[in-house]
Amino acid sequence: MDLPELRSINDFGDLAEIGQGTYGVVFRAKDLKTKEIVALKKVKMGEKEKEGFPITTLREYRILKKIKHRNIINLHEIVCGDEVDEFYLVFDFCPHDLSRLLATMTTKHSPFTVSEIKSLMIQLLNAVAYAHENHVIHRDIKLSNLLFNDQGELKLCDFGLSREIDNSTEAMTPIVQSLWYRAPEVLLGETHYTEKIDMWSVGCIMGELIQNQPLFQGLSELDQLSKIFKVLGTPSVKLWPKYPDLPGVKMFQLPQYEYNELQKLFPFLSSDGLDILNRMLTYDFEKRISAKDALLHPYWSQSPLPKDVQMIRTFPSSFRPINKKSHFHFSNQK
Repeated sequence: MDLPELRSINDFGDLAEIGQGTYGVVFRAKDLKTKEIVALKKVKMGEKEKEGFPITTLREYRILKKIKHRNIINLHEIVCGDEVDEFYLVFDFCPHDLSRLLATMTTKHSPFTVSEIKSLMIQLLNAVAYAHENHVIHRDIKLSNLLFNDQGELKLCDFGLSREIDNSTEAMTPIVQSLWYRAPEVLLGETHYTEKIDMWSVGCIMGELIQNQPLFQGLSELDQLSKIFKVLGTPSVKLWPKYPDLPGVKMFQLPQYEYNELQKLFPFLSSDGLDILNRMLTYDFEKRISAKDALLHPYWSQSPLPKDVQMIRTFPSSFRPINKKSHFHFSNQK
């Protein structure tokens, strides 16, 4: 893929490392031309990458230049570093990710209210619906990939595992989604999954925001399935006709649970709230609710109503600098 003429990393100042992820180190910085505070993600170069540029970064760049939405992180540009193989993606800076923010709510802040959770969920569903309408499947929706700014806006980020959906019958990799947010069809080895795997992750996030902890916290793929089955019951042919044919069903000795216990886990959730959660956590992905249809669910129009975005609480930044540099010289960084 051809890239436009790139600016230099030396066009940015006040650099501070704020985190490290699977696909690169992230810095907060100031664009010296526009004076805007941005986030820079250093591209992690692999020894075996074709032409030296990671496919995950090329995919993320292509997709984020294609889709623009207020609830999807905005990619500004790619800039080059001091070395020939140094590149950085430049994004809008958001002072929080929801994973870090939720972790502080048990010690420093009160939990999100129902109206705040509804507002955040509607923003997430809007982002997912827009991506799916533009034939993009994210494949790694999790709380730490949801950023939150000082205007109460949620931003879906990290499209490194995403891909464009086409009508081909080509199998897709099952090595997607963080374990706690991974759809059961992926856990069981389905390689012809759909964009509905994102909706399973969205359901996990709704449960996590309500109870202030991850919904299913497995230690392995088998343990993850066990945690899911314990809450939702073990799938049956009636609930999921294709279930017996999945590779994992034949491979694993799967635990047997008879009942859906979701209502016991969320006793204060309204019947409509429980319904939308169950529809997102439906085993049969062909029957799992879409993001577009989820936005039309009556739960969101019930009292308490979703809080206006601009009225959601703001918080001190959850990102603390790890290292601070006045000028970028990271060519020797591992």
